[in-house]
Amino acid sequence: MPLPTVPYVQPRRSGEEIVAQLKVDYALAEARRTVREFSSEPVPKEAIETAIRIAGTAPSGAHRQPWTFVAISDPTVKERIREAAEAEERAFYESKITDEWRAALEPLGTDFVKKHLTDAPWLIVVFRQDYELGEDGGRIKNYYMTESVGIAVGFLIQALHRAGLATLTHTPAPMTFLRDICGRPANEKPFLILPVGYAHPDARVPDMGRKSLSEIAVFL
Repeated sequence: MPLPTVPYVQPRRSGEEIVAQLKVDYALAEARRTVREFSSEPVPKEAIETAIRIAGTAPSGAHRQPWTFVAISDPTVKERIREAAEAEERAFYESKITDEWRAALEPLGTDFVKKHLTDAPWLIVVFRQDYELGEDGGRIKNYYMTESVGIAVGFLIQALHRAGLATLTHTPAPMTFLRDICGRPANEKPFLILPVGYAHPDARVPDMGRKSLSEIAVFL
């Protein structure tokens, strides 16, 4: 049976107003950078709650909303995550990484030490729900889970950036330890860790540009 509907309400803007607004949004978005040096200054829980609410407005396959956001401020839990992540990262950098991949990462200066996991006041661990469990214990299929969660994470990153907070997408491999530490069920698969907080006053980021419009877009 189709869902009931309501009128779609959105202020109508002229073409000029739309372009002007998007240019403002682009200038803000273009200033976003991945930050690896965080201040320990606290960030209100309400800020994280609101950002996750924004992430939850993302479109999803069949409107299943196949995501769980675990927000962590407990220093002990963050330390457990860092220890497990660094163990996986050390193995990656020492024996799993290809020469080509190592060369690609070299300009960024990354290694297995992940101070951001304990320095940032918050970690948001995002899980992808591969299926849901019905009241009878049966599986309820989800659709386009990876795409849906990826879009939601994009919403989340931009919301945090617009609010003045720094982020870093961290994906140690494998990430199964996150399910155990966060106490999540078997139907949820770790997607990424997002440290969140203020950038450290002395934080530095690579001076790097982005591809031009002509390199990323085609207009037909």
